Amino acid sequence: MNTNGKIYVVGIGPGNREHMSVRAIEAIQSADVIIGYKTYINLIRDLIEGKEVIDSGMKKEVERCNLTLDKAMEGHQVAIISSGDAGVYGMAGIMLEVKYERESDVEIEVVPGITAASAASAALGAPMMHDFTVISLSDLLTDWELIRKRLECAAIGDFIAALYNPKSMGRVHQIEEAREIFLKYKAKTTPVGIVKNAKRADEEIVITDLEHMLQHEIDMLTVVIIGNSNTYVKDGKMITPRGYKL
Repeated sequence: MNTNGKIYVVGIGPGNREHMSVRAIEAIQSADVIIGYKTYINLIRDLIEGKEVIDSGMKKEVERCNLTLDKAMEGHQVAIISSGDAGVYGMAGIMLEVKYERESDVEIEVVPGITAASAASAALGAPMMHDFTVISLSDLLTDWELIRKRLECAAIGDFIAALYNPKSMGRVHQIEEAREIFLKYKAKTTPVGIVKNAKRADEEIVITDLEHMLQHEIDMLTVVIIGNSNTYVKDGKMITPRGYKL
């Protein structure tokens, strides 16, 4: 069935206006239905007055995507919200999967946003100026042994590593094991940046090293960036040289 409905999968970045793309704001403003996780909806309340707003808690991703598709098939312009970039650990993938599973012809536009890694990197200085990897330590959807393998490969390859979902109240050993893996291949003095609420009003920044990183607060709102063998700290900034001749 062809409809005039459309789905925007919108990455809102950290959530504040200055770090949100013009296209993201346009997509939200053009939608008449807004759907998303409660925390992210609250970040854009000033943009969605007068619209139908449907929010929900965590672990409701498939339910949200099915509801989004239902609304679009009724002819609505629907924006489903992700923090960061919708295509990086966000809602873009599952939204497309749901569309094709249900054999729908509704148009989907994925609107990119600033990732948590990019926001954290900017807060720290320039730690991701060379090859880097982004790895989520959450084993909710990925087997921990596979995550361990990826961490090992990143450490062996001397990648800069941005770690998402590093620690929660009920999940503490993953960041400890990740540190142990990196210490096998990197110096204990390797710079580590810990950024909580990157590019939000309550941003917190710590620059430390592999040896001491676990002495600092790390939680689900934190991105941990581990440097490579050339990363250094100067005047409170974490820098990874790209290799330019100075």
